[in-house]
Amino acid sequence: MPTALIADDEALMRDQLRARLHEAWPELRIVAEAANGVEAVTLAAQHKPDIAFLDIRMPGMGGIDAARQLYADCHIVFATAYDQYAVEAFEHGAIDYLLKPVTLARLDTTVARLRRQLEHKPQDIGAQLARLAQLGDQLLGRAAPSSKPAYLRWIQAQSGTSLRMVATSEVLFFQSDDKYTRVQTATAQHLIRKTLKELEEALDPDEFWRIHRSTLVRVDAIAEVRRDLRGRQMLTLHGYPEALEVSRNHSTLFQQM
Repeated sequence: MPTALIADDEALMRDQLRARLHEAWPELRIVAEAANGVEAVTLAAQHKPDIAFLDIRMPGMGGIDAARQLYADCHIVFATAYDQYAVEAFEHGAIDYLLKPVTLARLDTTVARLRRQLEHKPQDIGAQLARLAQLGDQLLGRAAPSSKPAYLRWIQAQSGTSLRMVATSEVLFFQSDDKYTRVQTATAQHLIRKTLKELEEALDPDEFWRIHRSTLVRVDAIAEVRRDLRGRQMLTLHGYPEALEVSRNHSTLFQQM
């Protein structure tokens, strides 16, 4: 039976990948899970996995540095949220990659490739890892002073025992709701524990505006702003039937009104 190690600093992401792998490759045995690169290297030495699934961005030792110590003994698959760099870095090399959140369809492609690779010894990917290291600042989200900061792109919403990954580009608005924050898309509603203040600090201010102390709205989802009979500014969104109120403190966002 083929064996694998999973390394990701987020337990929910490890759970998701493990579940997806069970669906796509039932005979694959997960022999170890790590929360960072140091643990991955240590556990790989103990369990000798055939494959290592490594998150690129982890505290301490990241996936690229861990791969430099592992690639001679096992096949490497990286997990990354930075697709614009992944395409450039991986498309012509021996290393495979998975974009977060991992989809079953994409994982099927990776599994098929790994099945073929397991018939041979791991390739010498030292040169490709060196190339990845050159892109390290971008891949790890360490933006240069003059570049745009790395803003939140995915929302993790727990639904029972499963994890839902919601792209911020699909969110119409966030609204505080007692102990939770409501995440509203055109087709679904989710509740998360992250506060509105935390979200506002992590989201791109050009993409999300606070229109009320309890509401953040995605700007390009706004269809119309009008005044009701009481003189309040009311905001209508594409794909959502109810209007949202703009508070007086934030009415200057729409000065033409």
